Amino acid sequence: MHYTTRPATIDDADTIARFNQAMAHETEGKSLDLATLTAGVRCVFTEPGHGRYLVATTDAGRVVACLLITYEWSDWRNGQVWWVQSVYVDPEHRRRGVFKRLYRAVQELGQSTGGVCGYRLYVDQHNHHAQQTYQRLGMTPTTYLVYEQMKH
Repeated sequence: MHYTTRPATIDDADTIARFNQAMAHETEGKSLDLATLTAGVRCVFTEPGHGRYLVATTDAGRVVACLLITYEWSDWRNGQVWWVQSVYVDPEHRRRGVFKRLYRAVQELGQSTGGVCGYRLYVDQHNHHAQQTYQRLGMTPTTYLVYEQMKH
């Protein structure tokens, strides 16, 4: 099967929200409210400063994967670091190079945009398969830990 990547549109929002819900359940055992997820996804389309989604589709046009790019300013590098978030590949399309295609699209977009000095993502420490995938694509683990204090 052949996959194509493209910028997501508002028409993809419901699918992306469902993918985010599935990813949260798979990776963290969390049940997230679909209405809240959908509103959050739609906000990216109405407020472009929040980020941008890319999707991967089959030849038939079915969306089978997505990711979100968000932006962090690096004063150390005088450039933007793009965070790759909300990565999800439909289970029947995994291990077929779909994420690799999406990640390459992120890199090409960053290169054509200019001012992008690097790419980051975070991954659950127990998700060894994903870590191996990221390393095969040239990413390296950092020495940083992530701390958070979430309101909900």
